[in-house]
Amino acid sequence: MRLARLQTPDGIVRGRYDDGVVVADDGEYVVGRDGSLIAPCTPSALYCVGRNYAETLDQMDYERPEEPDFFIKPPASLLGHETSIRYPAWTDELTYAGELAAVVGRRCRDVAPEDVSDVVRGYTILNDVDALDQAGRTARKAFDGSGPLGPWIETDLDPSAIEMETQINGEVRQDANTELMLFGPDEIVSFLSERFTLRPGDVVAFGSPANPGLIEPGDRIEITYEGVGTLRNDVIAPDDASR
Repeated sequence: MRLARLQTPDGIVRGRYDDGVVVADDGEYVVGRDGSLIAPCTPSALYCVGRNYAETLDQMDYERPEEPDFFIKPPASLLGHETSIRYPAWTDELTYAGELAAVVGRRCRDVAPEDVSDVVRGYTILNDVDALDQAGRTARKAFDGSGPLGPWIETDLDPSAIEMETQINGEVRQDANTELMLFGPDEIVSFLSERFTLRPGDVVAFGSPANPGLIEPGDRIEITYEGVGTLRNDVIAPDDASR
């Protein structure tokens, strides 16, 4: 099942997504006509794991971590599906990272790996937008609009060995499988739950394959994970107030 959130003129609607329609308790809403998809959950934090693919270690000349290496994006970083990413005026090196992400379904702490499926509501896609020329991870990764998320939550997914692809303007830039992760999704959620109380709607992103290239205003980013869907966002100039 796909669970989505739709921003309508009368407020936010939540329901099951089915072929361009959000089926809510009070009726059906057509995406585009009745409203626009927004981030499919409201996290208190987005926990993001880096350096989780061997090819990323090779590309960035990192050492293999002994445990998941993570950072946190705030809720202010969220953008929805097909919402434009505004290129920050203070960076000249903006890049992307197509990541599978779990959405927590209930408050939990100290979850064993074998019990993670009981606390995860489903899976979605995160674009970990990164201003590479800034000093420190918070400055690089935690700014407004640095966390496009969506388009929905897929509740019926085995994340252990699925294909992914990122296209920039139709050109494939990332092509990998989640079986290449150094730390699996269950291991990562369990690890983080030992350190934080995870709350409903919180997001845990599992890292990105090697990331070949920067993005510029005018670019279209499409991140696809098998069994989930495609997260799509355009990049616009910082002074473009039209979108």
